[in-house]
Amino acid sequence: MKIKKIVYWIATGLLSALLVFSLYNYIFNFEVMTEAMEGFNFPPFLIYFLIIAKALGLIAILSNIKGVLKEWAYAGFFYNFLLAFLAHYMAGDGEGGGAVVALLLLVVSYVTGKQVRPWIIRG
Repeated sequence: MKIKKIVYWIATGLLSALLVFSLYNYIFNFEVMTEAMEGFNFPPFLIYFLIIAKALGLIAILSNIKGVLKEWAYAGFFYNFLLAFLAHYMAGDGEGGGAVVALLLLVVSYVTGKQVRPWIIRG
């Protein structure tokens, strides 16, 4: 059980670091991110939604919030990372590796989280 707890916290910590890095880029490299969004044919105002959603999802995953809200945060990140990979794949820029790593960390965090902290995430 101790190894699963270590794996859970490592995966969740690395995932959190990726999300904080993403938030940092959205906020402090706004012009670059706006150009990237326009390169994917996404509207630039989507950045504001992503900042709010990722910040709230990160809080939900790291806190002791029980039940459905935490599962919604994991589901939201799953779709975000999956769609980010697909956007990079369709653009052909070869930058989808970060989304795949984030997706793998998310799955490891969710699965081990259900085993380590079953009272937090519904079974």
